[in-house]
Amino acid sequence: MSKLSRRKFLFTAGATAAGTLIIHGCAANNNPSTTSTTTSAPAPAVNINPADAPEIATATLGFIALTDSAPLIIALEKGFFAKYGMSDVKVLKQASWPVTRDNLELGSGGGGIDGAHILSPMPYLMTLGTITKQPVPMYLLARLNTNGQAISLGKEYLDAKITVNDSAKFKDILLTAKNAGKELKAAITFPGGTHDLWMRYWLASGGTVPDTDISIIPVPPPQMVANMKVGNMEGFCVGEPWNAQLVNQKAGYTALITGELWKDHPEKAFTMRADWVDKNPKAAKALTMAVLEAQQWCDKPENIEEMCKIVSQDKWFKVPFEDIIERSRGNIDFGDGRVITASPIAMKFWRDNASYPYKSHDSWFLTENIRWGYLPADVDIKATVDKVNREDLWREAAKSLNVPAAEIPATPSRGIETFFDGVQFNPEDPKAYLNSLAIKKV
Repeated sequence: MSKLSRRKFLFTAGATAAGTLIIHGCAANNNPSTTSTTTSAPAPAVNINPADAPEIATATLGFIALTDSAPLIIALEKGFFAKYGMSDVKVLKQASWPVTRDNLELGSGGGGIDGAHILSPMPYLMTLGTITKQPVPMYLLARLNTNGQAISLGKEYLDAKITVNDSAKFKDILLTAKNAGKELKAAITFPGGTHDLWMRYWLASGGTVPDTDISIIPVPPPQMVANMKVGNMEGFCVGEPWNAQLVNQKAGYTALITGELWKDHPEKAFTMRADWVDKNPKAAKALTMAVLEAQQWCDKPENIEEMCKIVSQDKWFKVPFEDIIERSRGNIDFGDGRVITASPIAMKFWRDNASYPYKSHDSWFLTENIRWGYLPADVDIKATVDKVNREDLWREAAKSLNVPAAEIPATPSRGIETFFDGVQFNPEDPKAYLNSLAIKKV
């Protein structure tokens, strides 16, 4: 397999195609240690059979300040990690996805982290060695959420009122701006990550050629809004609360929420270094049980307000509660006059099998990475997914939590997926999907 140049993946906000991006918020610290690990209203410990006790009680996990990291934060704050014997878990804020990657490559023994809240494709790119100094085998233990991201545009496009079905209209607007000499940029959070794939899919569906008609640039999530304010980009794709903050600050509007692009699409994942899991399988199961219980807790309507109050704190997101709460409730103010309440395609942590890591979804992620040239066309998709996706460990954790059989998918495939533009992905035939796409690099 040919290896992509690692340079392509080393962008940070200070050295990116945007050139003049603002740096603010969290410093790029490879070993942040300021996040408190105290818990509130701890869950009572369970009686653990000595034969099932975790090999160790400590683990170091990373997160990015995005609402979909809430299960890791809640698992700590509510004592779910300790409940299952993991009494010394640290959950540390990471400045960007490249920092998360680098700290996972280091591992906690090298001053980094053992696992993380992560963009679902990243464990695959790390395992294949395309974004790391050498291959770093990873396991994907759970999906953390479905839906909950958005593509937002600058306020100069407000009069156009672009929606999910207007990607062709947006192409015409961009072409006019480009012909007038404007340098066009759309921001995503990491090359080959979910936000990159949502942005590229939507633009290409309307005829815009990513990297040719418009530059796709990586920007850390907490820096999206500030860069939009100063005109560094036409739009961005990122998770919450940054789209809501953009609207609340009247600096732009949301063109679409990604559930409109692909209903109940997979998003972030809980990943661990494979060597850590192989060495500590019982501890890995305990961590997964804690995360799954936290996902169940986060998805209960009566807990949403408390969840948002917890994650909004300075030690976690350092974001106003008001920027998090409404979209967490499924109430979407797009900022262009459109408002929907109790959206069925808002972020989900547990319901509708949001936590289960379908292998079929990871097949799509790999196929899209092939589509855009991040992976060579000869990658064995099935073998790679089988190596990284540990849905078997998810099932073990779920059964130990007494999750009802009806909430455990019968197979690791959700079947054929249909996108907003009518395009279908059959996980049994990724090549047919690739051949059907007009715009691609492969």
